[in-house]
Amino acid sequence: MQNEVRQTRGATARPSCPVAVLSYHQTATPPRRGTPVRSLVLPPWRFALQLRTLKLLGWQGLSMRDLEPYLHGEKTGKVFGITLDDGYLNNLENALPVLRELGFTATAFIVSGQVGGTNAWDHPVGAPAVPLMDVDDLRTWLDAGMEIGAHTRNHVNLCATDEVVAREEIAGSKHDLEQLLGIEVRSFCYPYGEHRAEHADMVRQAGYATATAIVSSRTRAGDDLMRLPRISVHLYDKLPSFLARVTTDYEDWRMRQWNTQPTSRGYYLLGGEGPHASAH
Repeated sequence: MQNEVRQTRGATARPSCPVAVLSYHQTATPPRRGTPVRSLVLPPWRFALQLRTLKLLGWQGLSMRDLEPYLHGEKTGKVFGITLDDGYLNNLENALPVLRELGFTATAFIVSGQVGGTNAWDHPVGAPAVPLMDVDDLRTWLDAGMEIGAHTRNHVNLCATDEVVAREEIAGSKHDLEQLLGIEVRSFCYPYGEHRAEHADMVRQAGYATATAIVSSRTRAGDDLMRLPRISVHLYDKLPSFLARVTTDYEDWRMRQWNTQPTSRGYYLLGGEGPHASAH
C-alpha cells in the first residue's frame, strides 16, 4: 500500500520552499474513548489554538485554490494549506468562525453523493453518524471566502474499484458540485489518501488543478500537483510538534524514524493514533 501512495516527482510544481498542507476532519467534542476514528475529531479550542499560534508566528493559512501560486513558485511567503475532509457540519459551526477571525481561507472536500447526509462510509466500522453540510451550508462556506473541493461521489477507496467506477467517482464529483453550486471545482482529495498513478491521471484529465493525498510531508519542488502530500492533524497532537511539522522538516524526520522501526505497519491504520493514522 505504501508504494501505491508514494509521491511522483515531475516538473509540474515548483514551490520555492516547502509548503505544509494540513488535513483536518472534524472540529467537535471528541466521542468517548474507543470510538472508531476518534483521533480525527479535534476539539474546537485546539483547532483555534493551533491556527492562532501560527498566525502569531507570521504564517498565513490558505485554501488549495489560494495556495496554487505558491505551489507554482509564482509567490513566496510563510504560508500553509488548510483542508477539511468530508464536509462535516461541525466545521461550518466551529472552524469557520476561527478562519474568518484570522483572515485564513480553507478547502472543504465534499462527498457529492452525501451532501446533507452523514458519514455513511464510516458506519461499517462502528463510527457514529455525524451530519454533513447541506447545499445552504455549502453556500454559506463559499460566501465566507472558503473553497469547495471534491472528495468523490461516495467516498470510495479508489484502489478497491475498477477503472470505470474510479473515473466516474473522480469526474462525477466535480460535475455534481459545479452543477449544484454554480462554481468551478479546482481541488480534489483522494479518499483515505489511497490512489495509484492511473488515478492521478484521471484527476488531471477531469480538469482539476490540484489533488491531495496523505503522505506525511511538506510539498516540495517537483511534487506532482495531482499527488500532493498532506500532514494529518490528530486529536493527541501536541502544540510544539504540530508547529514543528508545519514550519520545519520535523515531519520528514519523524516519518523516517517511524518507517525504520520493526513494528511499523505503513500508512492508513484505520482510526489509529500514530503518525500513519487513517485519512478519511
